[in-house]
Amino acid sequence: MMRRTLENRNAQTKQLQTAVSNVEKHFGELCQIFAAYVRKTARLRDKADLLVNEINAYAATETPHLKLGLMNFADEFAKLQDYRQAEVERLEAKVVEPLKAYGTIVKMKRDDLKATFTARSREAKQLTQLQRTRQRNPSDRHIISQAETELQRAAMDASRTSRHLEETIDNFERQKMKDIKVFRNSLYAPDYSSRLDIVRANSKSPLQRSLSAKCVSGTGQVSTCRLRKDQQAEDDEDEELDATEEEN
Repeated sequence: MMRRTLENRNAQTKQLQTAVSNVEKHFGELCQIFAAYVRKTARLRDKADLLVNEINAYAATETPHLKLGLMNFADEFAKLQDYRQAEVERLEAKVVEPLKAYGTIVKMKRDDLKATFTARSREAKQLTQLQRTRQRNPSDRHIISQAETELQRAAMDASRTSRHLEETIDNFERQKMKDIKVFRNSLYAPDYSSRLDIVRANSKSPLQRSLSAKCVSGTGQVSTCRLRKDQQAEDDEDEELDATEEEN
């Protein structure tokens, strides 16, 4: 009966070990991917800042009416980057850093699991020793009593570590669920979408109004092929940077 109980406990502990391993694997992957996403967003923000500077530089060379339209567009586009910057900071603080912390948390849970396995292994060993003593020396109550005492101590230690493990795993699961909800809610601030829609709406009209006359006259046209080529070059550059970061 006791051996069956030990087997059931070991099976339960192995399930907990699997749960910890899953968190270690997938949270690690999530941390790396989220961090890469934040870096890409930060680079996009930097490119947008360069674009704002260039638009303002070009605006300074144009007529007052077109200059005003370009500067208005640059201002609205810069505001959009403020939200992008807020996204970068929010993801870094609310998602990436907590995910990093799970490296230490998982290590602590593995230590708890190791202590539990050790205690249960000692209990199983003492149980086997008692059974052998009873078979070899059935009439020697002194030796049998010593073996029973050792088994009792091992069982108490195993029971103590098991209770500690159950408590720490329960806390681990509760914290995991809480953090997952935080990760989801932290992707955007509560009113982020509505404010972003306003920025987008306001950023469309100045450029359309200001550049329409220029484009119709033909003096402001830019080659679509050249734009696509430049965009492809930027994409290739980002891929090379990502590959370098992954290798490091």
